[in-house]
Amino acid sequence: MEASEQLLGQLADGRFHSGEQLAQLLGVSRSAVWKQIQRLEAELGLDISAVRGRGYRLASPLELLDAGRIRNELNDVAGERLEQLTLQSITTSTNGCAVADPPTQSGRARAWLAEHQTDGRGRRGRQWVSAFGENLYLSIAWRFELPMAELGGLSLVAGVVVAEALAQFGLEGHYLKWPNDVLVGGRKLCGVLIEGAGEADGPSTAVLGVGVNFRLTEGQGSKIDQPWTDLSRSNAPPISRNRLAGVLLDQLIEACREFGDGRLVPFLPRWNRFDHLQGQVVRVVQGSKSSEGLYRGIARSGAMLLEGPTGISEYHAGEVSLRKDGVE
Repeated sequence: MEASEQLLGQLADGRFHSGEQLAQLLGVSRSAVWKQIQRLEAELGLDISAVRGRGYRLASPLELLDAGRIRNELNDVAGERLEQLTLQSITTSTNGCAVADPPTQSGRARAWLAEHQTDGRGRRGRQWVSAFGENLYLSIAWRFELPMAELGGLSLVAGVVVAEALAQFGLEGHYLKWPNDVLVGGRKLCGVLIEGAGEADGPSTAVLGVGVNFRLTEGQGSKIDQPWTDLSRSNAPPISRNRLAGVLLDQLIEACREFGDGRLVPFLPRWNRFDHLQGQVVRVVQGSKSSEGLYRGIARSGAMLLEGPTGISEYHAGEVSLRKDGVE
């Protein structure tokens, strides 16, 4: 798809480019440019206008991923710990790439980002809608000298990092819904998917997948089976995808290092800053069963605490769904 990527790089600014100009830049005929335009529309769902006498342009500009700009946001330590940064135009799933190619050393990371995922996934097998170039799809793989059983709280850590990074860019009023969804006004803005593999006694590799909605059309949103929102509808000032990607990588790398030393405990106060459901009545769904009670925060293990008629019960990530006012 090299020719198509070159063409997209020219069109990304949202301005008109003549067919003749594009043909000269790419070293192809004008008819070949037209065929590539059709391919971008068909395969990537892009809206490209063609106006006689003016040329072609995207309906709205795209900020394409840029490895240099992403790395500029990493501090020296994070830069040294990042073994590999891979940017892809199209992939099945960034998490799938990370699972298949983990770091070779403990305390090291590898990261994947994509403009578009053909099989993006969320928790409990949900599809993650992955419009081309509009949102952020990022996965980081980190190798721990820990058994898999001790990585349970990492899911909450990733949610905290995402919430803090968005606050750093000026978003206000967002909060965490256990275990790691970031919501604004009861609507999902970001999600995290954690996967792992390793030996019972260690070492183990964790993959932290993060999806952030930057801009979704109503048509794209209609494919999502829960209330959703995006940054373009939020109170945040315009945010660069590349800058946010770099800050998230920087802070996820540091969080993985810190988690390896102290597990979840150092992150509990940071989680509480974004925990807006404390003391409210919630419903927990576990398979075909559901329970209601007072939400009492999280345990040191990362389990959710629910106070019911018989006392406080613990629920673990991956087993339950927490609902409040119809939000799942």
